[in-house]
Amino acid sequence: MNQLSFSDIEYSLRKRTTRREEFLKKMDEIIPWDEWVGYIEPYYPKGKRGRLPMGIEKMLRMYLLQSWFNLSDEGIEDGIYDSYAFRSFMKLNFASEQVPDATTLLKFRHLLEKHNIGEVFFKAIAGMLERCGYMMRGGSIMDATLIKAPSSTKNAEKKRDPEMHQTKKGNEWHFGMKCHIGVDAGSGYVHSLETTAANVHDITMASSLIREDDEVVYGDAGYLGLEKRDEIKESSRLASIDYRINRRVSNLQKLPENFTNWEKQLERRKSSVRSKVEHPFLLIKRFFGYSKTVYKGLAKNTHRLLILFASANLLMCARAGRLLHPA
Repeated sequence: MNQLSFSDIEYSLRKRTTRREEFLKKMDEIIPWDEWVGYIEPYYPKGKRGRLPMGIEKMLRMYLLQSWFNLSDEGIEDGIYDSYAFRSFMKLNFASEQVPDATTLLKFRHLLEKHNIGEVFFKAIAGMLERCGYMMRGGSIMDATLIKAPSSTKNAEKKRDPEMHQTKKGNEWHFGMKCHIGVDAGSGYVHSLETTAANVHDITMASSLIREDDEVVYGDAGYLGLEKRDEIKESSRLASIDYRINRRVSNLQKLPENFTNWEKQLERRKSSVRSKVEHPFLLIKRFFGYSKTVYKGLAKNTHRLLILFASANLLMCARAGRLLHPA
């Protein structure tokens, strides 16, 4: 049993727990740490040469903090020194150990990216939710969101990120990437994720977001005509799916008056189901603060998004009061 430090005793007498501490406590309880450490262990240095490496779980906790609070390598190092909540989540005791430095975290992140650990985490959590009976089957919702990238050319290379692109949405131009997700229609958990440059249309990635046993698929007006695409018509499985895509408002206005109310009711029913796809995006872009890319290239940003969507699934599960290993 670890001995309490003076700061632990002081903080234990507070009358109020902050929202940050509550969030970190939930995530600490629901993350399968042993399983996640096991995924990393085969690739982690064994310490046969030089100094002993920092423990995998401690480095993983630091990396997750960086992802959740959208901080730089130096920023999360300083944050752990400053924040009692961060230090408690890291399970650090300054009497015997120090915070891993920014360079150590950088190397750890590169190791995770090299071996696609983010995708492993994402698929493992989705599979665990399904085995626990929390993720239903038979229906999916799909949608995409824009994530901006720096459009300035005031850098050493004097150019933008070549893997990003610009696109027009409404009357505004945006430069960056798109994140396409497939969400379980019954539970709202994310089960599929793809990333592209911003100029790739939503409908082109739709077939890769559909599960093998999906019978119904929901989407906004950007997916109109999905059932007519070649990749859908050429697959007997995809062609048999019921595509419930929202109509454009302008099309509803052209209908005869006696049909309008009925069509509006149908559209509301579709939208009431489809709205579940917005919650994961809310968590990623507002709660975790990932509304702009933090790295160059699609691969690194995709890895961060996989980590964040896996975390979003866990957070939604924790907020619902569910356990990943029910008795």
